[in-house]
Amino acid sequence: MIMEPFSCCKMEIFIPESHLNVLQTALQQVDAGHIGNYDSCLSYSYVTGCWRPLKGSSPYLGSCDEVSREQELKVEVTCMRERVKETLAAVKKIHPYEEPVINVIPLYMTGMDGIS
Repeated sequence: MIMEPFSCCKMEIFIPESHLNVLQTALQQVDAGHIGNYDSCLSYSYVTGCWRPLKGSSPYLGSCDEVSREQELKVEVTCMRERVKETLAAVKKIHPYEEPVINVIPLYMTGMDGIS
């Protein structure tokens, strides 16, 4: 099966390590990370996130007007373009941050596209 060149996206999700398992379950439920005969495919790496909660915020970590630096995970997962909104909603539902950082990047002709 040949797909359109931009049929897949990569999501980068920044999340505390404590929420990795619940994130993976949420991603499974919307079929993100499904590649051929495999599912639950994702990768993650440790990163240091920086932010400063401003007045009116309700931070998961940190204090208002103070810059926070915390270790978190950058989780990368692929999903089909037509399921991006559904996948974003699933991630936001379980994400502990008030303003989660989730990047959606279109992928041009991946190995998932069935092109050889």
